[in-house]
Amino acid sequence: MSSGRTPRGQQQRAVVVGAGLAGSLAACFLARRGYQVDVFERRADPRAAPAGVAGRSINLGLSARGMRALRDVGLLDEVLKRSVPMRGRVVHRPDGTVRFQPYGVAEHHILHSVLRDELIALLVDAADAQPGVRFHFGRRLELLDRDSPTVTVRPVDGGDRVTVAADLVVGADGAFSATRRMLQHGLRGSHSQTVLDWGYKELTIPPDPQGRPRVRLEALHVWPAEQGLMVAHPNRDASLTCSLFLPFDGPTGFTALDTPAAIRGFIARYMPDATALLPRLVEEFTSHPTGELVTVRTTPWQHAGRVVLIGDAAHAVYPFYGQGMNAAFEDCLVLDRCLAREPDPAGALAAFEATRRPHTDTLAELSTRNFVELRDRVHRPGYHLRSLADQALTRLAPEAWVPLYTMVAHTTTPYAEAVARAKRQDRLLAAALTGAAAAGVTALAGAARAVARRRSRGPGC
Repeated sequence: MSSGRTPRGQQQRAVVVGAGLAGSLAACFLARRGYQVDVFERRADPRAAPAGVAGRSINLGLSARGMRALRDVGLLDEVLKRSVPMRGRVVHRPDGTVRFQPYGVAEHHILHSVLRDELIALLVDAADAQPGVRFHFGRRLELLDRDSPTVTVRPVDGGDRVTVAADLVVGADGAFSATRRMLQHGLRGSHSQTVLDWGYKELTIPPDPQGRPRVRLEALHVWPAEQGLMVAHPNRDASLTCSLFLPFDGPTGFTALDTPAAIRGFIARYMPDATALLPRLVEEFTSHPTGELVTVRTTPWQHAGRVVLIGDAAHAVYPFYGQGMNAAFEDCLVLDRCLAREPDPAGALAAFEATRRPHTDTLAELSTRNFVELRDRVHRPGYHLRSLADQALTRLAPEAWVPLYTMVAHTTTPYAEAVARAKRQDRLLAAALTGAAAAGVTALAGAARAVARRRSRGPGC
């Protein structure tokens, strides 16, 4: 069992590259395990930064996996105080009508909207309060020696390089991870990076003049259209932060919406009820940057018990299942448990990758597929009827029938196991419907034959 001590009782040292969501939470777990932890981050201290960065995706949906990891380090209550519960999805259909779709049938089947910057600051504070944890902001990774292991960092504004030795290096530096590139250099492995041909811009639905929300606050709002997709998360100040997803190119892509009239015309045509909700639409659309969306699948995640990747550095996914942060937090918890179970660091890191990678690969597929669900199907009657059927079956047999979305968002069932169970349930449902249809046809045929026999006998006495 790894306790952050060497066989001679000396305190082990961990270096975490990246002080975002995954890196800061990993520092909390490692400090609790007894490591001395140094965290290096190229950006400035988020606690001193102005609130929000215009144009970034600044809202996140916390679900069961992330909640379990935060609970394990005693931070869940503090995070929930800073969140807004989302009890379901409000679908704004292209014809201007609105429909509420609850996330599930149980009271805990809700998500929690939280501001990214506020959550990162809370995690940094929590890790910084641990004995032996030190943050070094404005430091860029220049070199990783994966066998030592050592990292060499340099101030982003110039200055001397510093080399730091460690027993464990954790790469939590995002989808375009420098740690990953240096870890995998010269090793046998694979790397796949897919950039979606759609991007996004951040827009704002402000409170009304009286400070009240303009739409139902405790819900995720979705505007689906084949030509675009907008998703809005609620904030505690009664505003909502929207992500407008569009193709980069084409007649309704970002390149085509190059005038105020074109921007307003697109929203009016495809998301009509959003027009009155976005008073700063043109200003925000033209001034905010266009973000990219990337999926990363890669191997190896670790090397010789000395270096390991977590979060987006190991498995970035599209945001359409709302699981990127939750999967990263779950990484921290699973890594901690592997370190606790395995006395050999190499065995612990190998077990971590073997445990997690099949499930995060499945999550990548789910996230890609859910993009099409949200854009093209969520507003259609068939989708709503299937949702109602899932809810009815869950109420009738809550242990036997659990919808895929419920397993992914509201349980900690590993992703691949959730998909396998959902497929089994779908096969059973299809068989039951086929059987019911066959029985109905047989009954109708029998009734028809009986009528025919009566007619052949003619009128009775």
